[in-house]
Amino acid sequence: MAENSLFQRVGVLVDVSNLYHSARALYKGRVNFKNVLETVVAGRQLIRAIAYVISAAIPEEKVFFEALERAGFEVKSKDLQIFPGGIKKGDWDVGLAVDAVILAPKLDVLILATGDGDYVPLVSYLSKNRGVRVEVASFGRSTSGKLIEEADSFLDLDLDPAKFVIKSAKAR
Repeated sequence: MAENSLFQRVGVLVDVSNLYHSARALYKGRVNFKNVLETVVAGRQLIRAIAYVISAAIPEEKVFFEALERAGFEVKSKDLQIFPGGIKKGDWDVGLAVDAVILAPKLDVLILATGDGDYVPLVSYLSKNRGVRVEVASFGRSTSGKLIEEADSFLDLDLDPAKFVIKSAKAR
């Protein structure tokens, strides 16, 4: 990192559902969001960190959302939608993208913590039209290759699962 990188204004936007499902599928564990935030900010000036969550109205999620806040995140929550026939949907793609565009003028670096390839056009727009450096952090094995390609840099959380994954009691 360049010497002046310590003065970079950084925003971190986390697609909690994407990272959660990746950690569960790959490691049978949970993401250590506190370590992810500390690692991606890397001593730079944090302007804003937002964790986007889907609320399914289960008791454990209140504790989880509070833990995200203690780790330094502003938590934005949206209710899980259940459609006739039982199909469930919950994502923050548009909300996260809108926040990224709004925050871009206040940032030097935007860090997206997600592996979702749906964000490729956002990354392209921010870097080409807004002059924002876009870094992506996620589990490489479940990350869109196009997203990695489009980002200015990529932090593969798979390279240090001991740091970024909390193993469940069953998986230990």
